Amino acid sequence: MSAKGERTREYILEASYGLFAGKGFKQVTMKDVCEVTNMSRGGLYSHFSSPRLLFEALLEKITQKDAMDFQGEMDRGMSATDILEGALALMEDEMKHPEDSLSIAMYEYAETVDSNVMERFNQIGEEKWTKLIRYGMERGEFREVNVEGIVNVILYSYQGVRMWSRIIPMKPETFRSIIDHIKHQLIGEQK
Repeated sequence: MSAKGERTREYILEASYGLFAGKGFKQVTMKDVCEVTNMSRGGLYSHFSSPRLLFEALLEKITQKDAMDFQGEMDRGMSATDILEGALALMEDEMKHPEDSLSIAMYEYAETVDSNVMERFNQIGEEKWTKLIRYGMERGEFREVNVEGIVNVILYSYQGVRMWSRIIPMKPETFRSIIDHIKHQLIGEQK
């Protein structure tokens, strides 16, 4: 794909994120995407032929997002504690903004595909967090913990809050308590 084509594809993904966050997966149409991107149907269809393919590309992009590039940060020798602090700050910020959550869209999408698809996305998250926690323990920055257990706490408390915050109002103290619990488990810090 040409550089211009790649920029257009990225623009479509960025512009459609709000549609899926606001409407869910089932309600987004290609017409909606055309309207939000100001693109013709032909222009849009040359990049994505359906809302499903667009959403799948969006999920792929989110899963690989640079904001949580633990492997790159570890390869550069960055402190595990600093990586954790950055990731938890990002997670807390995301939990505070339920209007930007794709949780409902992901739930609707998951009903339409084989469970292996969602398991693959989940596995990527599990692998990233597992590597970071083991890295922190090897460097002596994190406590010795049950890695699988703390990864489950991180992933499922975060996703649970993202989903529930779309349904009921949540207090910032809830987000802070989750972040503090994770930090306490890994580095013994509690605010």
